Amino acid sequence: MSQPPAPSAQVTAAEISRIAGVTRATVSNWRRRHEDFPEPSGGTESSPLYDLEAVRSWLAGRGHAAAANPSEELRTTLRLHAQSGGGALSGDLLLLVLAAARRRPKELTDAAQLSDADLAAQAQREGASVAEADGMPAADGPVRFTAADATVLRALYACVRDEGGQAALAVLAERELEDSAASGAYTTPGPLADLLARLIPGTPAAVLDPACGSGTLLAAAARRGARELYGQDALPVQARRSAVSLALTAPEATAAVRTGDSLRADAFPGLLVDAVLSNPPYGVRDWGHDELAYDPRWAYGVPARAESELAWVQHALSHLRPGGHAVLLLPPATASRTSGRRVRAELVRSGALRAVIALPPGASMPLHIGLQVWVLQRPEPGGPERRSVLFVDTAAASASLVAGSGPAPARPRGGNRIVVDWARIMRAVEAWAAFAADPDAYGGEPGVAHAVDVVDLLDDMVDLTPARLVKASRAEVDPAKLAAEVDATRQDLAKAARALAKSAGYEGWSAAAGSAREWRTATAADLSRGGALTLLRTVPEGGRASGRGEAAGTPSGEPADGTRAVLTGSDIARGSGPSGDPAELHGEAAPVIATGDVLVRALAGGDGPMSRVASEDDAGALLGPHVHLFRPDPARLDPWFLAGFLGAEENIAGASTGSTVLTVSPGRLRVPLLPLDDQRRYGEAFRHVHALRAEARRAAQLAEETARLLAGGLTGGQLLPTPSEA
Repeated sequence: MSQPPAPSAQVTAAEISRIAGVTRATVSNWRRRHEDFPEPSGGTESSPLYDLEAVRSWLAGRGHAAAANPSEELRTTLRLHAQSGGGALSGDLLLLVLAAARRRPKELTDAAQLSDADLAAQAQREGASVAEADGMPAADGPVRFTAADATVLRALYACVRDEGGQAALAVLAERELEDSAASGAYTTPGPLADLLARLIPGTPAAVLDPACGSGTLLAAAARRGARELYGQDALPVQARRSAVSLALTAPEATAAVRTGDSLRADAFPGLLVDAVLSNPPYGVRDWGHDELAYDPRWAYGVPARAESELAWVQHALSHLRPGGHAVLLLPPATASRTSGRRVRAELVRSGALRAVIALPPGASMPLHIGLQVWVLQRPEPGGPERRSVLFVDTAAASASLVAGSGPAPARPRGGNRIVVDWARIMRAVEAWAAFAADPDAYGGEPGVAHAVDVVDLLDDMVDLTPARLVKASRAEVDPAKLAAEVDATRQDLAKAARALAKSAGYEGWSAAAGSAREWRTATAADLSRGGALTLLRTVPEGGRASGRGEAAGTPSGEPADGTRAVLTGSDIARGSGPSGDPAELHGEAAPVIATGDVLVRALAGGDGPMSRVASEDDAGALLGPHVHLFRPDPARLDPWFLAGFLGAEENIAGASTGSTVLTVSPGRLRVPLLPLDDQRRYGEAFRHVHALRAEARRAAQLAEETARLLAGGLTGGQLLPTPSEA
């Protein structure tokens, strides 16, 4: 008796939009306007599902080629594989990523041409060889692939070939974490990981992260010279992901990653390292308080049940060699909760706590909370007495009372994400380096960094909140200096107000007659293939230059040698000049920006514009890792016309993928097909829109800066109100 045919996979409207490279609104229009559009085959009225093969057939009949990038194809393929009854493959696929990343692109292309059975057999052999390598966490069972997994294997190979191993790892871990309903598993942002690593003095040889997650912090340590990397994570998928990621990004280092809860089952008992870097889980009450009550790690006091963070702090100190440093990312409540005051007092009294640095909201997940960085050092027998602790408030550093500090960074509006000014946050590294060099001579920076005597911290609460302790130093600001800054800022505000009024007076637009103009559009990938523009990007560590369907040009440029500035996504959002640190490119070759290039932020959301045209001030800078560069042929595309449409809100939304972080796929952005003369008219209008936005932003920042300086000076006693005339 013959078996009934297997049901076809089903896709959502959102997945149809990604397959076709159009917006969700376009898919809705297709459903309404085309009677032959496939009928829903499942789901609900509000969330219908469509037969994948029927959708592909309908799209092919209208010339819509698949436009999803390889990582999105892998994400969709994994979901459809699970929907059709396939088992969970993410754990074994993580191992296969490493094997695939070690092969040449042509070898991956050839492997995809094998029969389903041969492809599965080859993948199983390669995955098993990686699983047996030193440093990999123990697996639950042998690596197994079957012919039914061939579609997923081909998607994985394509993703690794075109976007690099790290992109494939991110998709696989995302899927596994969703399936396990894991909470609190956040990736530490790259700039923050670099900040934490730079807070470790010197070059530590051996580094431990007892809650390593995706391995971001260990990779940052490796970039600063660490050659022994130890990691542990309670989630098997994170441990395996971390091990593979480190093998990709730091192949010269010796890495060992284990699975398990570091507090309950330390995988490295007796290990002493030069440094500990960690972003441990927090707010966990079931961390083993009762069973670990007599643990020898609690040298500074038994942490209360609500103080899992202080358990992690002491765990880190227990793994340090005398004089070694630990840098941990912790929630702000750790510095002030009543239940933790005794442990905090011992950390301060013993000299183990060296610095507390407050970060602004948006620096790391959860984005609405300003987390803190604790810098600790294991006391040395007979070592120097530590009489003070450094406190730094980087939120204050972004808007300090010191002359020349400039305006504060952009703040969120509505549901938008915060734009974080990492260049200003990095001032914490300078403050810590100056303090560590000579704590007794450190003078601090009023309103930003302040060294507090130990005896002044040991009160009833032992409140270590930087904002409270740093604000007390603002009284040290010189009154004459502050008054001069207020006057200069007020004059700048008056000039900005006049410039804004001039920009707002432009009237170079009118209403369309009857209804809105409709466009015939092409994707940026199509325009690139046709030679109208070239798409360039900086290749992230572990990635490759090419991008399927996007004609992503080889990043012909210069290595990050520190002699050129780097233009970042934050610079585009703020309208500032290139401010990035070349060290963040980790030596990768990056395109050199030229006047007239169109720059688009690679991460959607946040305040400020998504795109701009490179000016003469931008020319010569290196392209940052989270910025796409479109270099138009001036005989076919007007740069300002291109920038205006590429950065449009609906265009960005239609080309973005992801859940927590929305990544813009540049090849899927769409551009109207218009004659060059029409383009130039639109380009001139977009140029004025850009000027209006820039002037409004500058005026708003200066107004806020002036008000803040005046209020701070009045409350701090440096400024006095003028007596009113009788």
